[in-house]
Amino acid sequence: MRILITGSNGLLGQKLVALLRQQPEVELIATSRGHNKLAGLYPDVRFVPLDVTNQQQVEEVLTQEQPTHLIHTAAMTNVDECELNQEACWQQNVTAVEYVAATCAAHRVHLTHVSTDFIFSGEEGPLAEDAIPAPINFYGESKLAAERIVQASQAPWAIVRTVLVYGTAHEYGRTNIVLWVRDSLRANKPIKVVDDQFRTPTLAEDLAQGCWLAAKHNASGIYHISSSELFTPYQMALQVADYFQLDKSLITRVDSSTFSQPAKRPPRTGFIIRKAQQEFGYQPHDFQNGIALLARQTE
Repeated sequence: MRILITGSNGLLGQKLVALLRQQPEVELIATSRGHNKLAGLYPDVRFVPLDVTNQQQVEEVLTQEQPTHLIHTAAMTNVDECELNQEACWQQNVTAVEYVAATCAAHRVHLTHVSTDFIFSGEEGPLAEDAIPAPINFYGESKLAAERIVQASQAPWAIVRTVLVYGTAHEYGRTNIVLWVRDSLRANKPIKVVDDQFRTPTLAEDLAQGCWLAAKHNASGIYHISSSELFTPYQMALQVADYFQLDKSLITRVDSSTFSQPAKRPPRTGFIIRKAQQEFGYQPHDFQNGIALLARQTE
């Protein structure tokens, strides 16, 4: 297998590089915009610069590298940024997918495309793969449009949807629920955390595993990849505080109306992951073990 990853500098991209370089049957090509953040960590991994919003570059790189599989992780994922800068969001999340899917079809490359729970309204959860999408923000709209492009393409495809990804990565600026809670409480900083949204949090390593299994099995169709435990962010914050033995009294329980964010959040998502478990043996960490793994990587 020759697997090309887009977005290899991102959180999921980095976890995929770490995982796939250990698979004896895989020849790996990492691609991303900008310099290779992983050059020092993994000098053995082939890296090719690629801006997926440039159609000519997409075609040139796939023609040159001739992958058998492509895992498309590159995307604009900051939900509020997508709401405020819709043109850039559409370019990165939709137009780029048109280029990637069309080029995969032309070269008969198996495409694993990463999507999100934010394509759903959040009226009910946890959700199975056949739940009806109804996004309530622009990020969700862009990701649903991308899914439809992938489904209509002539490439062999799998769509991997995920929920609230957390983890730690090299030279990676963005934070996540676990690191944010831990670092705030360590600095004795009071935090407000919502208790009226429900998610099945996903360890970045588990998401990478799900993408790898989809590619490895030449999977076809949609797969939900997350943990199986449904929590509110407030419940997650309490678990993080307990794990690191930090002061829970700094955490204030609030509801979503406390925050005025540009993008609406679906109140209740979370995934039923039985299909991925049964079809290719996907087994996620529970949240406690996810926190423990992240702690080992950052302490």
